[in-house]
Amino acid sequence: MRAMAVGVAVVGVVAAATLTMARPRAAMMTAPPIPKTGPLAQPRSTRQVGVPAVATRAAIPPDNPQTPEKIALGQKLFFDGRLSADGSVACSTCHDPARAFTDGRPASVGIGGRAGQRNAPTILNALYNATQFWDGRAKTLEEQAALPIVNPVEMGQPSLDAAVARIAAIPEYRDAFQTVFGGPPNGGDLLRAIASYERTQVSFDSPFDRFIAGDSRAIDAAARRGWELFNTRARCNKCHALTEQTRDVTYFTDNDFHNIGIGIIRHNVVALARQAEQAITSGDTSQIDRAAIQTDMSALGRFLITKRERDIAAFKTPGLRNVLVTGPYFHDGSQETLWDVMDHYNKGDGVQNPYLDEDIQPLALTEDDIDAVVAFLASLTSRDYEAQGIRELARQRELSRTHRPQRDTARAFGPRRH
Repeated sequence: MRAMAVGVAVVGVVAAATLTMARPRAAMMTAPPIPKTGPLAQPRSTRQVGVPAVATRAAIPPDNPQTPEKIALGQKLFFDGRLSADGSVACSTCHDPARAFTDGRPASVGIGGRAGQRNAPTILNALYNATQFWDGRAKTLEEQAALPIVNPVEMGQPSLDAAVARIAAIPEYRDAFQTVFGGPPNGGDLLRAIASYERTQVSFDSPFDRFIAGDSRAIDAAARRGWELFNTRARCNKCHALTEQTRDVTYFTDNDFHNIGIGIIRHNVVALARQAEQAITSGDTSQIDRAAIQTDMSALGRFLITKRERDIAAFKTPGLRNVLVTGPYFHDGSQETLWDVMDHYNKGDGVQNPYLDEDIQPLALTEDDIDAVVAFLASLTSRDYEAQGIRELARQRELSRTHRPQRDTARAFGPRRH
């Protein structure tokens, strides 16, 4: 549920906001080197503590069954820059297994050093997602795999067929497609192979999973307290649980979209929404994809897909597994630490935001409370990223002692909206 914009409230936001129309972004950065495959890139066993066996089997579509050969082909394609127009960008550029299949940047950088507008979500456990991308513009991993290839800011191919043509010119790939699919490379099979590989990236076996499985010593007292706060006064379960009544120990998402007050005041969202209604054809996924990555209409979030006013600046609730090592945070990568994230929610950000989700309220969490919730979130780090998580927690904790740009104690303890 979220508050709706009416009359004077909308006018107030328009007057207060900086006018930012939906112009293409031309920001240029240095494109990172393509990450190499390695131990963290390998398909993962489903025999991990916490893996939902039934849901994992159900996530494999009948028309794209898993085979070792198909997964191996998909893994090779995932790390191959030749899918991009100039050979400089692969899927792994934005989804580096060494960074828990993210890129560590606020917004991703693609071909020619072109910067997009959204933070790269992790591929880990993406097979369980009800929708893909921050705005849910793709339903399946196959649909998701197609869009970056043809986005001018990401991999820059003029068409999926152009990418296939480059792959088809390589004898090794021709042989592999013949073995796996019984024919030459084509767009549909290319996407099926990549999606098959991505579905092998299940990541559980965290201290929290072992705690839920019965090991009372798997997490410390602070994390246990944080788990209680997560489901009560911190109100995290309002979005990061399948239902508000039942504690979610698996997915940590409601598979819904919410306006949480990030970035809306920087944009004239009312004008952008009207522009999107005129410029974007409902159901044209490629057009929506370009607006989301290349223009200020990115700030509209789910509205780009639904054209419903209540979805203005609403973005998908991400899962929280490995959240410690998948920063920076939120759809725009605007928050560097988990303490920043907690400070944002604690103050009930978005006072001038008429589209704000009604569950975003001042929380009155103390510093000890915030530390406890962060301890719980850290306990969701899978065994594969344990050492990285220890280092990252120490870095974030140290930074939080001197730099807390979202902290607003007065608002955190202020009155709630009714």
